[in-house]
Amino acid sequence: MAMRDVVFPEGRQDLYNRNRYSPAVRANGFLFVSGQVGSREDGSPEPNLKTQVRRAFENLNAVLFAAGCTFEDVVDVTVFVVDPESNLETIWMCGTGILGRSALSCLDRGRRLLALWLSL
Repeated sequence: MAMRDVVFPEGRQDLYNRNRYSPAVRANGFLFVSGQVGSREDGSPEPNLKTQVRRAFENLNAVLFAAGCTFEDVVDVTVFVVDPESNLETIWMCGTGILGRSALSCLDRGRRLLALWLSL
């Protein structure tokens, strides 16, 4: 059986214990990261969209750092967009500003867009 260990970023252990999920699991040389949201340190939602996107990527970065990784190690990111017609451009600008050299692999600008796939 493969060895697995759970990765917790500093300062977020209580939040993860309360919600009963692991931020990331390392197994067989891979790191599988759970969905990261733009929550504040106490777990409360961030009302400002740009700040929420920034916080989501900061939370992801904290998980990566705790695992000894950086965004340079990321192979794929999936971003779920609520109301893409109104929010996609803002999220896209914030996300690509953080991710830098990310390349778009698939984007459907239709009204039914649920996910945005980025390959790094």
